[in-house]
Amino acid sequence: MRGGAVIFGSSMTRQIIVADDHPLFREALKAAVGRVDSATRFVEADSVATLLAALETEPDADLLLLDLNMPGAQGFNALVHVRGSRPDLPVVVVSADDDAETIAGALRYGAQGFISKSTEAAQIGRAIESVLAGEIYTPPGFHAPRASGSGGNEDLRIARRVAELTPQQFRVLGMLCAGMLNKQIAYDLDVSEATVKAHVTAILRKLGVATRTQAVLAAGRLAVDRASINLPPDVE
Repeated sequence: MRGGAVIFGSSMTRQIIVADDHPLFREALKAAVGRVDSATRFVEADSVATLLAALETEPDADLLLLDLNMPGAQGFNALVHVRGSRPDLPVVVVSADDDAETIAGALRYGAQGFISKSTEAAQIGRAIESVLAGEIYTPPGFHAPRASGSGGNEDLRIARRVAELTPQQFRVLGMLCAGMLNKQIAYDLDVSEATVKAHVTAILRKLGVATRTQAVLAAGRLAVDRASINLPPDVE
C-alpha cells in the first residue's frame, strides 16, 4: 500500500500519471485501466516538462506509465531521473520500441514493467494490475538478451549521475541534447542566461564531464536511438 491507496477494485481512488505525447494513446491507456478500475484518477503529461510538473504536484501517485520517446525524454534518461527522484513510484515503460534490448534496458534502469504499444487493451489492464500488486511485468515470450562487453557498467554509472540531477537541471540537459543554445534555453525556461550557465556548470560537474558535447554524449549512452541526439556547439 502507498499513499493510502489499496488494490484494484477497492473503494479508494488510485492515481496514475500517463506520460505520452500522443493524445490518442493516452486515451487508449486510460481506457484499458478503466476496464479494471473505473475509479482511477489520471494525470496526463505530454512532455518531460509536464511530467516533472506532475511528479511535483502528485506526491501520492501510485504509478507512472512512461513513453520512452516523448519530447525531452532521451530514451532511458527520463526513466532513470524519475527513479532517482521518486524511488517509491513504480514505473511502467510503454513503448513502440519493443525489441528485447529495449525491454531489458527498461528493466535494468529500474522499470517495474514494460508494455508494448501493440498490446491489446485487456492485456494492458492485466499488466498494470500485476505491477500494482508488486510484480514485474514483461511481454509474453520475452527473454533477456545475453550481456555484451563492459559498456553496460559505464551506462549504469551515467544513469546514477543522471538520477542525481535536479528536475530543472534535467530539463536543461534535455534541451542541450536537442541542440539548443543558452539563450534559447533561457527563453524557453523564462530565466536569465546566467541561470542557464549555472545549471550547465552543475550538470557538467554531476556527470563528471568537461564540455556540453561530452554531457550530451553521456546522455546519449542511455538513448534508445543514439542517432537522435544532437551535439551542441561548445559555447558558454
